[in-house]
Amino acid sequence: MSKQLKLKIITPERLVLEEMVDQVSLPTTLGEITVLPNHIPLITSLTSGDVVALVNGEYVPMAVVGGFVEIKKNGDDVTLVAVLADFAEHLSEITDDKIEKAKTKAEELKKQMENKEHVDYEHFALELERSLTRVRITDKWKTKKYRK
Repeated sequence: MSKQLKLKIITPERLVLEEMVDQVSLPTTLGEITVLPNHIPLITSLTSGDVVALVNGEYVPMAVVGGFVEIKKNGDDVTLVAVLADFAEHLSEITDDKIEKAKTKAEELKKQMENKEHVDYEHFALELERSLTRVRITDKWKTKKYRK
């Protein structure tokens, strides 16, 4: 059996995924990286995009917004990849209804952000980013095969 990584994706609300994977690609602020077994230790920040794990030849895509990733080895010489994201959702959780709501919410938030009197700009920006990421990642994976 070939070596694998232990991938853990966590948000403030829940544990999204904990699984042994062959590799994982992540959108960092400096560009996309792919992590393989025996990767060097690393801590870096994430940007919005898709985290894509490869498990037995199947892709497992996740929409992710912000956060950090830590790559390290545990005592058993297993490479651990811990993703601490502001928001993460498996592509199969993003339904057509959620996409339509995300598009509507994005439009509403854009209009609200134009009003400079709103104090909660960071909240609006995060919600807008979350909505746009859902739409973008769903469009990207619409015609590709992935594990549900």
